[in-house]
Amino acid sequence: MDTILGIRGPTFVMLAADTTQARSIMVMKQDENKIHKISNNLMIATVGDSGDAVQFTEFISKNIALYKMRNGYDLSPKCAAHFTRKNLADYLRSSSPYKVNMLVAGFDPKESLPELHYIDYLANAKSVKYGGQGYGGMFCASIFDRYYYDKITQAEAYEVLKKCVAEIHKRLIINLPKFHVAVVDDQGVHNLEPITAKNLEQLQ
Repeated sequence: MDTILGIRGPTFVMLAADTTQARSIMVMKQDENKIHKISNNLMIATVGDSGDAVQFTEFISKNIALYKMRNGYDLSPKCAAHFTRKNLADYLRSSSPYKVNMLVAGFDPKESLPELHYIDYLANAKSVKYGGQGYGGMFCASIFDRYYYDKITQAEAYEVLKKCVAEIHKRLIINLPKFHVAVVDDQGVHNLEPITAKNLEQLQ
């Protein structure tokens, strides 16, 4: 029932994730942050079984921090995505696999290059320009395809995500009223205004 969305621009990556924590037919909370800051230039959006999502994301975060302590520099976003995918694949072949879907987003300051990687619970990984996970992501592929272009700006990317959320509100039977939005660029990771039904009224 969770939904995460991502879009990569020429100098940034923007992620959006719903804030609803639910299990079966019960809503537990409406302020869950599913976008995690891993380092100054890296963030991961994670959805799936709530325990698995938290535990696996913390495991990746702490190991990336340990790598920096040992080596004196951060993993690049591409290396972090490969590290995440490798660990997910290893656990998949164990007796306790993690059932999580992820979008790994980062900005490589050395290469001045944004990265967005799609990773699913079967440890399939792919570098993408845009993507979504969860039921809501199914409604957004055509919107991304129509409005995305290589030189998209942050403001335009935010508007595309708003169109996606509006479509999710319109088409999806599950109520996902609020989406947290974050962006990573050469200035680091920072949050944007959440997307809610109120600031979508102008799109109706």
